[in-house]
Amino acid sequence: MTSELYLDVQPKEIHIALTEDKQLVEYQREGREASCTVGNMYLGRVKKIMPALNACFVDVGTEKEAFLHYYDLGLRFNSYDKYFKQVTSDKKKTPSYAKAPILPELPKEGSISDYLTQGQEILVQVTKEPINTKGPRITCDISFAGRFLVLEPFSDRVSVSSKIKSNEERARLKQLLQSIKPKNFGVIVRTACEGKRVAELDAELNVLVNRWQDVVSKIQAGGKAPQLVFEETSRAVAMLRDLFNPSYESVYVNDKDVFYQIRDYVSLIAPEREEVVKHYTGNLPIFDNFGITKQIKSSFGRIVPYKGGAYLVIDHTEALHAVDVNSGHRSHGRSDQEVNAIEVNLGAADELARQLRLRDMGGIIIVDFIDMDTAENRQRLYERMCENMKRDRAKHNILPLSKFGLMQITRQRVRPAMDVQVEETCPTCFGTGVIKSSILFTDTLESKIDYLVRKLKVKRFDLHIHPYVAAYVNQGLPSLAIRWRMKYGLGFRIVPNQSLGLLQYTFYDSRHNEIDMKEEQEMMEKKE
Repeated sequence: MTSELYLDVQPKEIHIALTEDKQLVEYQREGREASCTVGNMYLGRVKKIMPALNACFVDVGTEKEAFLHYYDLGLRFNSYDKYFKQVTSDKKKTPSYAKAPILPELPKEGSISDYLTQGQEILVQVTKEPINTKGPRITCDISFAGRFLVLEPFSDRVSVSSKIKSNEERARLKQLLQSIKPKNFGVIVRTACEGKRVAELDAELNVLVNRWQDVVSKIQAGGKAPQLVFEETSRAVAMLRDLFNPSYESVYVNDKDVFYQIRDYVSLIAPEREEVVKHYTGNLPIFDNFGITKQIKSSFGRIVPYKGGAYLVIDHTEALHAVDVNSGHRSHGRSDQEVNAIEVNLGAADELARQLRLRDMGGIIIVDFIDMDTAENRQRLYERMCENMKRDRAKHNILPLSKFGLMQITRQRVRPAMDVQVEETCPTCFGTGVIKSSILFTDTLESKIDYLVRKLKVKRFDLHIHPYVAAYVNQGLPSLAIRWRMKYGLGFRIVPNQSLGLLQYTFYDSRHNEIDMKEEQEMMEKKE
């Protein structure tokens, strides 16, 4: 299986696409200035204790206050609390972490009001981003995740991923980490750690310990809660960390700065695979060049077709995701009904497993498969779904088909489900149904170019238009594009962009920042 990663870095967002055998299986996007990302740590302030919920709300600087349950205080909360009270009481001298006592663990059954008071400052880490009307979910059980290891302060245990099956390898890694980890630190060995040498693990362990020391220093330096005390240095690296696999054949990045960040990160975790990171410099948008845009347009939306004319209907509610399997225009002959049903259902299981990863759907998923008569086929479908979901990194649970033909799936929900709008609002009529004559569209483009070059004095820019329009503008000798360059200079390019509507256009400056022509023109008219 061939796996490749593509990073489309825009001024405001980063998009990451993962393909397996050229088929899109994961897609993520995140604002470059996004806050409250999973893994970020804050010095928060308790705002309200809720004894009935055995929980509290904590101000971490977000619009909605974060939710902290008693169970999320963590077993090591007493040790954390005592150590940070020592840290904040003396601004000049940092108490020795190695000598800090590890206090008894919190009881499993207890009251949050016994350990927290209103106005108290505590160190918390985000475990779930804000979803809909809910604020972020947080924990006091702090950890620092790396590619191979997860560091846990105020712990002394070494745990090995259950996905590492070899008893010899598990014993080797456990003994190795016990010998190199500092005092008062626990370590979780991740699956990617299998077969790694001590030098690689020691290097990452030092990086994670330094992150903990930076957090302690920031808290001791002062500053009022809420305060961000730790975040990933790069959005691209943060998104890539759990996605990257050294077996990837290529990682394409369209931004020079992010390319160097990714290459440096890969050289740290897999030095022998540094050459797979490649800087994309083509004229077409990176997703258009590699066929990602078309797959995004076809894979998202309420109705998702798959092989043989069958299709899925995916609906999202506040409580769950409902998926209906339809056979479409396939044969419905009585003699072939069972064969037809199992073929459609097996194809649906393949596509659904891809959709769960692609949209990052979480919570409860109810799937209404086509009814089958034989228990053997129902078991075959269940096993096929379980096999497909093995490649999904998110925690999940799958139940066999119920007597109503429904399959119930639960999947770890950390972020809101990916929602990509595939329907396009007409950029010229804005839904009214009436537009200017389309034959005048090129005249509109030329007037915008004239305004940019002669009034705004912008000499270098890109004009992104639909590929069909680009083909029309570039046809003939001399083409419209050539005539425009002769008239307005050679500083602009015509770029076909599949993500645009037929009569939609966008201008970008030399730094790839979008130029809002309508807004600029209105401002100029007001000045005149």
